[in-house]
Amino acid sequence: MINFKKIPAIDEILVQTKVEKFISLYNREFVVDMVRKAVDELRHELRSIENELEAEVLMQIILQKMEKNILQTSRGTLQKVINGTGVVLHTNLGRAPLGSRAIEYMMEMATNYNNLEMNLEQGERGSRYWHVEDLLVRLTGAEGALVVNNNAAAVMLGLTTLARGREVIVSRGQLVEIGGAFRIPEVMKMSGADLVEVGTTNKTYVTDFAAAINENTALLFAAHTSNYKILGFSEEVPLEDLVKLGKKCDLPVMQDLGSGILYNLCEWGLKEEPTVQDCVSSGADIVTFSGDKLLGGPQAGIIVGKKPYIEAMKKSQLLRALRVDKLTIAALEGTLLEYLEGKPGENIPVIHMLSSSREQLRQKAEDLCQLLEKKLALSDKIEKIAVVELEDMVGGGAYPTYKIPGSGVEIKFKQIQLEKVAAKLRLMNPALLTRKQDDKMLISVRTLLAEDMGILTDMIIKVLNS
Repeated sequence: MINFKKIPAIDEILVQTKVEKFISLYNREFVVDMVRKAVDELRHELRSIENELEAEVLMQIILQKMEKNILQTSRGTLQKVINGTGVVLHTNLGRAPLGSRAIEYMMEMATNYNNLEMNLEQGERGSRYWHVEDLLVRLTGAEGALVVNNNAAAVMLGLTTLARGREVIVSRGQLVEIGGAFRIPEVMKMSGADLVEVGTTNKTYVTDFAAAINENTALLFAAHTSNYKILGFSEEVPLEDLVKLGKKCDLPVMQDLGSGILYNLCEWGLKEEPTVQDCVSSGADIVTFSGDKLLGGPQAGIIVGKKPYIEAMKKSQLLRALRVDKLTIAALEGTLLEYLEGKPGENIPVIHMLSSSREQLRQKAEDLCQLLEKKLALSDKIEKIAVVELEDMVGGGAYPTYKIPGSGVEIKFKQIQLEKVAAKLRLMNPALLTRKQDDKMLISVRTLLAEDMGILTDMIIKVLNS
């Protein structure tokens, strides 16, 4: 039976040299909390130990646990993850990684005062939104633009401003849920608009919209079903036809594009995602989309469209709760400037990944394979390393039915459970996420950044050696 009285008192632990060192480096209350946590952990573990331990041994265990707890807590919980899954816009991994220009611009604005809401020419207060509005207008062809903190907020602001207390007509087949329990019907309810469903799940015609219009109708709404497809016996109303009906009845048309893209990816086989420019040129009065998906920028909800509607949203009291900060504006502006200069395929990671050719990916996979073979040549725990053809995905709710031809490296281990290796790699810092097929580990090179290949090779060596 364990004698819990041998566990050192808190005051006795706090005068230990190692504890005093940590108190000199961190807030004293934080260190004391970590000591108490270590003691509680020890008490729990002692219940399953039959042999009695001496006080000196218990002290060392507590000090080790305390140090581990302090180091884990003080480094924060966000960390780098190497994405070897081949899913480009991996929502669980933060979606789009930013380009270097956006990062540098954001760092400069974060470490200095800036003209976020200062008109330097006139020497008076200005608007934070003008920094990106002109760029968005130029790039999309819209009359005006506005940015809020995500696309759900963009949809909410549009509905609240244009349709609160009135009816919004939407196709039943477009009443989507886009993840995180964000559902179009629930958003409409919260906005104060009354949802009017028309058509059926698989077929809706423009005549269904026309028949539902009455004196209380405020808006015709279209949601691009980017995260799923209804195939076979189905039909939806083209945006152009909905716009014609809207003009005929003097009603605005709002398009929730979801994963908005400004760069045409048809050359690389990604054909069915309409660009923001397409939607604007089709005549939609309001188009909303995300900043951190196919655009390749930071999390943001971007609204473009006809100026009167944009200006009305700017006057909404809700905008204050949804506004973006200086870092988001800086990262978005830095990203949009790459489009303005015509180099998104080179300088925006998401566009670069999606537009990489099969030959480029194959060469990248061969380089990784050679690196792994060279560094793991003496390991007796590797049965096979080879370049393989893979199918990657866009992710982030875009192109749900598309598999993109890609390349990667396949690793088969000897006498080691693949799940154990994958778990250890996932718990390292940085972490490595890979794919699994049968008993082999697959690493897709499409989603590896330039510095990742050397790092992940060293990580695998460290795991195998342990």
